Amino acid sequence: QVQLGESGGGLVQAGGSLRLSCAASGRTFSSYAMGWFRQAPGKERDIVASISSSGRTTWYADSVKGRFTISRDNAKSTVYLQMNSLKAEDTAVYYCAARTGYPGTAYSSRDYDYWGQGTQVTVSS
Repeated sequence: QVQLGESGGGLVQAGGSLRLSCAASGRTFSSYAMGWFRQAPGKERDIVASISSSGRTTWYADSVKGRFTISRDNAKSTVYLQMNSLKAEDTAVYYCAARTGYPGTAYSSRDYDYWGQGTQVTVSS
């Protein structure tokens, strides 16, 4: 029902910036809470940031607070993750996810219904 596609990943030096985008297929994008997750090799998938359907409420993991910014453009059915001051520890596959059942921010991967394929972010030291 909902298809998500991430883009913008790549290789960046520590201290650099990267902007991830996630485009959704559905016309009801404005009703979905959205989230960004990441998974490093051998690690569990962790929440990075979440944004309510309206975009008025956001939430960030402590590890990225002050460095990352989640935003959305409902007219374009797109959610973004601006990543600044990147660290080697940020290296992971980043996933976009949509929650269709509730418009508010959500923090568990189990709360999300649809997932993108992921985009690799590699931060070199």
